[in-house]
Amino acid sequence: MKVFIISDIEGVSGIVKGEQTGPAPQGDAALFQEGRKLYTEEINAAVRGAKAAGATEIVAMDCHGAGKGYTFNSLIPEDLHPDCEFVVQDQWTEYVDFLEQGVDAALFVGMHARAGTADGVLNHTVSGPNFQNLWFNEDLVGETGINAALCGTWGCPVLLVTGDQAACREGADLLGNGLTTVQVKQGTGVQSARNLVPARAREAIEAGAKQALQDLNAVAPYDPGKPCAIKVEYKWTDPVAKLRHRHGVEIVDDRTIVSRGDDWWTAWKQFFF
Repeated sequence: MKVFIISDIEGVSGIVKGEQTGPAPQGDAALFQEGRKLYTEEINAAVRGAKAAGATEIVAMDCHGAGKGYTFNSLIPEDLHPDCEFVVQDQWTEYVDFLEQGVDAALFVGMHARAGTADGVLNHTVSGPNFQNLWFNEDLVGETGINAALCGTWGCPVLLVTGDQAACREGADLLGNGLTTVQVKQGTGVQSARNLVPARAREAIEAGAKQALQDLNAVAPYDPGKPCAIKVEYKWTDPVAKLRHRHGVEIVDDRTIVSRGDDWWTAWKQFFF
């Protein structure tokens, strides 16, 4: 059984402040190192659960854009569980080799809610300063939806989402009740939460990963539909201005574009890369 672990940092237990999610000067050096440790150990918990469920090949991919050399590179390699390999990519959604080989299931660890979710800790979509809303056909989505669509392009189902209650709710709303969710904290605001102690969060994630992989058909691979229209509402005008001459991209208004393609992957590549 081949398992893909896709992770982000904002949904990790104990991470509630922006300073924990990136290096100085935007963040705080000591707090970010603490955040990296918490992050890596939740990934390790998912690896242990996948191994217990019978996984024979596990690849972990960090999808946290921390900046300053840590973008998609925030986990701590030396502390990572030896039964997995890990990916450092240059641009989000560029690494698809493992999916192209055929992956049985994906586990999403440390997910956060989409932008504008009041009870979502550190909620945002893709680039906090730029993205306001994102739709795949009729689905209003966040980063869970993007990662799920990436996996679904190659027929890989998402079986687990961990994070706060808003991220878990968002995942289940999009992917269905067959999804296993593990809530590691209760968000009470953008930078506030009631957290499980990290050791308990890791136990829950390990158990959740093992449980989720018992039924590889519990969740269908996510496909937003064919053809696919991806609509993005930005917070300001500059991103739209830069896409004015991009093939397949329609300018709706000064802050909104639509990218249309025969499938999600085609529509995504037209404007995102």
